[in-house]
Amino acid sequence: MAMEKYVRAISLFWCVRANLNAQSDPFYKGKTIRIIVGLTPGGFYDRWARLLARYMPLYIPGNPSFIVQNMPGAGSMIAMNHIYGVAKADGLTLGMPNYGVYLDQLAGRKEVRFDVTKAHYIGSPEKSDIVLYARADAPFKTVQEMRKLPEPPKCGATGTAGADYLIAKVLEDTLGVKTNSVMGYAGGSEIDIAVEKGEVVCRGMTIAPHFGREPFDTWHKKGFDSHIVQTAEKRDSRIAEVPTIYEIFDKENTPDESRRVADVILRGGDFGRPMLVGPGTPADRVNILREAYVKSMNNPELIAEAKKARMDMEPVSGEQLQALAKRVMNQPPAVLKRVKKILE
Repeated sequence: MAMEKYVRAISLFWCVRANLNAQSDPFYKGKTIRIIVGLTPGGFYDRWARLLARYMPLYIPGNPSFIVQNMPGAGSMIAMNHIYGVAKADGLTLGMPNYGVYLDQLAGRKEVRFDVTKAHYIGSPEKSDIVLYARADAPFKTVQEMRKLPEPPKCGATGTAGADYLIAKVLEDTLGVKTNSVMGYAGGSEIDIAVEKGEVVCRGMTIAPHFGREPFDTWHKKGFDSHIVQTAEKRDSRIAEVPTIYEIFDKENTPDESRRVADVILRGGDFGRPMLVGPGTPADRVNILREAYVKSMNNPELIAEAKKARMDMEPVSGEQLQALAKRVMNQPPAVLKRVKKILE
């Protein structure tokens, strides 16, 4: 009998100790966190994901491993559907989708299996304004010249959430400038190659990578491309000679409703390169990831690397992105109707 009590006591001791050890070990110890990038390798979404993947583990209790997985397609819709419908909401799968995925939801596309207002945002390293570039030998140098072309110019596009597609649709709806969006490219780099080959003559893309990597450095030295319009509220210093779309609106007396619709679409660039986790992720893990993101973005070594790689930094917090998601999705019926029509 005494022996049985002794055995039970020993068993109880080890159970209690095991529970205490489990509680003292942080959740992320020995774990691997995966960042799913909704675009192809090499672009700035991919580069930011890989940079953050090296620094965020330093600030997460348990020092987990990070890996980056590219899951391109449909302007990041495939990646977003995976994060919402396949990946577990356990804080081990992060997403970095194209910032424009919210527009696929606004447009009511049947393929959408996500709700951007229910995601938990971790942060974004920058904001993303767009520049429309074209081959220098294209028969236009301005928006006004584009409008007079006998046939719409062919512009490459990754999908309905991409900057390339969005700028084309906004120009058509607000200024009557038509383009022929050639869809299906897996990523921006593939479009750039298509521009070099002459398959398409133009592309809309975020400004930072256009002045931060090849082939654009070489293009600019050789005068291969020209810049048509930018979506920043104020002219970017790197393309100070290029008008903003808002300046063109003023010049052409664009109606207020059209301006508001354009703003819903273009100011979504304030999402930048958003990092998020799916709904249902435990709040404590969301907070851990947010804190790690903030500390990483303030790390002098990360800042130095980003500067050396010419990656713009204008950090946006997870809380700010959360509020932005709710704001852009809460639109009056008339505006929503116009947005849906643009994105058809």
